[in-house]
Amino acid sequence: MVLLFRPGMAMRRSRVFGLGLLMVILLSSGCLTVGPDYVRPDCPAPESWRAAAEAGDRASPPTTCLSEWWRLFNDPLLVRLVDRAVAANPGGMEARARIREARARRGVSEAALRPQLDVTGSYTKSRSGDPGETHDLYVAGFDAGWELDLFGGNRRGVESAAATLASRYADLEDVLVSLVGEVARNYGEVRSYQRRIGVAEKNIALQQETLSLVAAKYAGGTADALVVEQARYSLAGSLAGLPLLKTGLAAAVNRVAVLLADASGDVQRLLETPGVFPTVPADIAVGVPAEVLRQRPDVRKAEHLLAARTADIGVAAAQLYPKLSLTGTIGIEATAPGSVSLNTWSGGIGPRISWPVFSAGAIRRNIEAQTAVRDQAFQQYYSTVLSAYEEVENALTAYGQELQRERVLAEGVASAMSAAELAEIKYRAGLVDFTAVIDAQRSLLSLEDQQIESQGAVLSDVIALYKSLGGGWECLSVAGETAGHNNTSQWSEGNAR
Repeated sequence: MVLLFRPGMAMRRSRVFGLGLLMVILLSSGCLTVGPDYVRPDCPAPESWRAAAEAGDRASPPTTCLSEWWRLFNDPLLVRLVDRAVAANPGGMEARARIREARARRGVSEAALRPQLDVTGSYTKSRSGDPGETHDLYVAGFDAGWELDLFGGNRRGVESAAATLASRYADLEDVLVSLVGEVARNYGEVRSYQRRIGVAEKNIALQQETLSLVAAKYAGGTADALVVEQARYSLAGSLAGLPLLKTGLAAAVNRVAVLLADASGDVQRLLETPGVFPTVPADIAVGVPAEVLRQRPDVRKAEHLLAARTADIGVAAAQLYPKLSLTGTIGIEATAPGSVSLNTWSGGIGPRISWPVFSAGAIRRNIEAQTAVRDQAFQQYYSTVLSAYEEVENALTAYGQELQRERVLAEGVASAMSAAELAEIKYRAGLVDFTAVIDAQRSLLSLEDQQIESQGAVLSDVIALYKSLGGGWECLSVAGETAGHNNTSQWSEGNAR
């Protein structure tokens, strides 16, 4: 139902009544906003991490800043690769594009709160009943309108758009956290494979020397052919494992190149020379579980989306109530461009009320649908929180257990080195057969390879732990985006009541 009022000079009482009604509505409109206010969910958090004890003394309070955790490894090349990945990775660029989209949509929502002004113009040529007689009509004017948003539907729309924008910033931050973690992890794999290849080549050189020794003994008649064949197949087994390591190295290098969006081969050139293995920090700042909810971008993204879906309920609920708009028109009509005079001007101003009385059933069903969408968003938020806790616990457990494994392997390598040296000395002295030498060399190669692999796993687990704690996004936002994000964060805090 639409009621249209156009007050004139002969309708003073109607105009006074309409203006009085309008003043009452204007005074009361700022106090009424339909729909539920967003309230930050109260999710239970454990007081401490259960798996922190497995990491021993290395799991410390949050004295170390997580914002640039990759710098704690003291590897300038890793820092350089991270910077390049943040600047060039397609995932980050896509997330930034989504931010620009959400920012524009927020502007569209905010525009509904402001008056609108349209310029109109038309030209009509008509023909009368007399043959050949035509008439020209020129019309131009302005149409203005302002919806007063009595029940806060447009304001809820702005809330929803602002919360969506905040979720897009959190989405970018989540991309950055994952990106930095993947760059660091694959860089660690590159260095780990290079070290494993170096150990394999060192042992191959040792086995080649042993083969030369037994071959010389065989030629001199002091060794039989069996010893030579044993040395030869032991060497062949070590040589057969080398291509697999090189394949793994190439795959890790290529993954780093993809993360940096590099197709020029520059990353391969940077990583082709073996470098120093990154130093794992002595202490890992794990903090307390409650901090994860504030730090992890995926949790904050889920919360912002919950706030947006809550505001959408108010947008839907506002459709149940009347809409009041102030409308005004002013224009001119003339039969020729030069025939404009005071008598050709016309205009009008007045309120316009619309109320979808017969659509209430559909509107209420839409409110129910938006409420269900809000409930789904809450469950997604709660699941995200639980997954965050699980990820940290798993990372702490893996890190602590791998530390213990690396210590055991270090002791095993030391013993295997001594055993290999003793076996060779005794073989040269004729006290043991050549099988003891082969077994000792094979055990040494296996344990050294496992130790380096374990050290790489410790590094990978530390990176996974930093990633699960949500560190790494604070210092990576573009300046302009950071300003917008700060504004959005202020909105979030103000509306989390």
